[in-house]
Parts: sequence; C-alpha cells; structure tokens
Amino acid sequence: PVGIDIPEFIGHVAEGDFEAAYQVINRSSSLPAVCGRVCPQESQCEGKCTRGIKNEPVGIGRLERFVADWHAARHGVDAPVVEKKGKKVAVIGSGPAGIACAGDLALLGYDVTVFEKLSYVGGILTYGIPQFVLPNSVVDREIETLKARGVEICTGSAIDKDKSVDDLFAAGYDAIFVGNGADVPQTPRGLDTSLEGVWSANDYLTEVNLNGANLPESIKNAKRVLVVGGGNVAMDAARTAKRLGAENVYIIYRRGMAELPARKEEVEHAEEEGIIFHTLTNPVEILPTDVTDPRDPNYGWVAGIRCVKMELGEPDASGRRSPIVIEGSEFDIPMDCVIMSLGTSPNPLLKATTPGLETQKRGQIIADEHGLTSIEGVYAGGDAVTGAATVILAMGAGKTAAAAIDKYIQEKK
Repeated sequence: PVGIDIPEFIGHVAEGDFEAAYQVINRSSSLPAVCGRVCPQESQCEGKCTRGIKNEPVGIGRLERFVADWHAARHGVDAPVVEKKGKKVAVIGSGPAGIACAGDLALLGYDVTVFEKLSYVGGILTYGIPQFVLPNSVVDREIETLKARGVEICTGSAIDKDKSVDDLFAAGYDAIFVGNGADVPQTPRGLDTSLEGVWSANDYLTEVNLNGANLPESIKNAKRVLVVGGGNVAMDAARTAKRLGAENVYIIYRRGMAELPARKEEVEHAEEEGIIFHTLTNPVEILPTDVTDPRDPNYGWVAGIRCVKMELGEPDASGRRSPIVIEGSEFDIPMDCVIMSLGTSPNPLLKATTPGLETQKRGQIIADEHGLTSIEGVYAGGDAVTGAATVILAMGAGKTAAAAIDKYIQEKK
C-alpha cells in the first residue's frame, strides 16, 4: 500500500547488506518496525509473492521486522536538516496515519504540530495492541524520530468539543490533517453490556496497556474469559487474558474457522496458547448473577453468556455465506468476564464541532483519493476515513495526504 520496492529490499538482505535494505524500506515506509509486526502480510505483500503459488511465500514481514530492528540497534534517531518553508500544518491524532503524515511534512520543511487528545502518544499503536505483539519501545522510537524532525506534539489536546478545526485555522495553520482514528466501540444489538465484567475489546486492551499495575477486579481476577468476535483484536484480547492468568479463555464467532477475519498467524498463536474456539456460535444474552440484593458485592456482575449454534447459508452482500440460527440450540457458558470485539467507529465529536465536514452514515469522514475532505485545506486519512483497517493502510493514507497538503499550500502562495 505504500509502494515499497520489495525485490530490491529482499535483494539487499540476500547479499547481507541490511543497511541498504533498510534504506529501501525507509524511502516509502515511516513505520517498518511496526508494520513488520502487525500488518497482514499474507494478504498484502506476501499474498503477491510468486513463490507462494506452489510453496510458502518469502517471509517479507519478518524480513522487514528484522531489518528495522537491526538498523535501530545500530543507529540513533535520524534528524535530517531541512529548509523551512515558514508554513504551519496541524495533525489531529498521533496514530499511524498522523505519524506518517507529520513525518513526511516535517521532511518537506513544514512546521508541524500533532494534537493528541490522550495523555500519551501513539494512538492505537500504544493503547490497542498488546506489548507482546508490539512493544512500546518500538513505538517510542518512532515518536522520537518525529520529534527529531522538529514535530511538536501536544498531548491532552482534543480537537473536538473544546477546540475546533476552525480554531486551528484561526491560530494560523495553513492546512489540517485529521487522523484521529476510530476508537468508539460498536455496541452489540440486543445484548445488555452494562454488567460489571463486560468490556469492549478496545477498553479492555487500553486498561491492560496503560493501567497494568492497577487493573480493575473484573479484569485482574477473571478466571473464565469469553471474547465475542473473530478479528485480530479479538485474538489480542484473548491472548492478553491468558497472560493475565485466566484459566479458560474462549472465542465465539458466528461463522466457521475458515471465515475468521483474523490473520492466520494470529489464529495459530491463539490455538497454540490454549484459546478455545466456539465457531458457528452467536451470543443472544449476557447473563447476570442471581444475586438480588444491591448490597451484595456480587450484585450486577456477569455470570455467563447464552449462545445459539449457527449454520452457514447462502452468501450475503459481502460474498460470505450468511450465518443462520439453528432452532433449539441454545446453551450457556459460565463466565467471569466477557469481551465484545465487534469493531469500532470514528468519534462523532469532531463532526459535531466542524460545520461542513461530510461523513458517512457510520461517521467515517468522506475524503477523495488525495485525502481532501469537503472543507478546503482539511485532509483526512486512516481509520477516521476507512473505519478500522490496517496500520499500513493508515500510514499510506497519511503519506498521500502529506503530498497533497504540500501541493495545496505551494499552489496557494
């Protein structure tokens, strides 16, 4: 998605020239150490590898990770000297799209300020991915690279209800990039998620990543954990629960193993670690404890989940076979903790305070192929536009928008 010259990169690796291999990747990718760990290579770069037709494809993702780590272990943070243009650009959000956009703009000579609503930097790279998949040290290095390029990062600065896009223009910014991601969990239909011990995967992983030393009881003491969903985030949540000491961890998914949207590698890791899969299964009710006295400490807690078995029918609009309920197949699974991993949507607050910003029905910002939104000078990319997707796609959108912003400002002179 960002146009890395993979044959040239692999050629240098084969010759043992790892620095040259890194420079090939670095021409196109702002986050090689990240992408080498979390991107779905099997459906992107490795999916196009001709060796994969009859055998295993080249391990492009692993080579990318190795080369990036090799370079980081031997070199400090790169801080090239660039000629300043005297123009200011604001970047909203410090996730992969924002990092890529800010980094490219800084190299082009712009004064870039990143506004992050949370108290830490990195977006989903920091709060949404377990450290056993993506260590914080890897993300920290990318942030230090941004700072070395002169990018200013303002944490605790939400551009939504307190400060708006118009305020940024009034402060003298010549263009704005919106890369604030999609961090609002989608709520399941017909399920009461208000019980203690029921979490969205987004909130669950955030708690563990940021408050690991002071976890809520419903996470820390859970011995039976069930995750609803079959994507990569569901695998992350299940594997995290196992590492926190849960004795039994289940994943339920309404289609079969072959239809799981998670990366094959992630599913294999989960199986190796003892995660129990209940596929062709769908939740219909979250069950509370039978305690009726509000003074009892067990009042209002989750006790289990009621499910039904499914079978696959004809393909739906997405091309996948539709799951159909098997009548009379209800069964209960006792649980201490239930994690809903059903996707996320963009935060609606930015649109509410930005008149004229057009969005889709689910809140994704409408932008053209260059990232331009319905407002002149405002560009967007990443999950804020596509909904939850991959790091490399978000990064590609940030780089595309950076080039478009540069052109816009230069033509506006």
